[in-house]
Amino acid sequence: MGGEDLTNKQKQTSIDEFKQFVRRHPKLIQEVQTQEKSWQSLYENWIIFGEEDEMWSPYRQAQSEEVKEERASKQSEPGKADFVSKMVSAVKKMDADQMNEQINKMSQSISSLQSLLGQFSSNGSKKGSSGGSQHPFSFRKD
Repeated sequence: MGGEDLTNKQKQTSIDEFKQFVRRHPKLIQEVQTQEKSWQSLYENWIIFGEEDEMWSPYRQAQSEEVKEERASKQSEPGKADFVSKMVSAVKKMDADQMNEQINKMSQSISSLQSLLGQFSSNGSKKGSSGGSQHPFSFRKD
């Protein structure tokens, strides 16, 4: 049970960091209040892309000229380097247990969808929908 406490602490830390991020990007609150965005979608984008991604630029508080110039110099080299740095940043922020849990959920969803489609197929047979395994992907738990 000690592992669950650690996971809950990690989640709470992540939520607290997101709250601080929203405080630094007050225009996000307006987006949610006008129902243009949801907190869930903003949180997921924040987890995936990180807070340094350019997608957050319109929501930032006024920045000093130095920070703006620094970003402009970084943007002068767009392309592969920028993409690679974003990918490396996203991989560093990934939690392996959380990713495994999400993959298992997706696997179960796909399995359920295949089962449902099999029930509604015209001939009633489940061709290719269940190959003996409960899940379409086999992942082992570490």
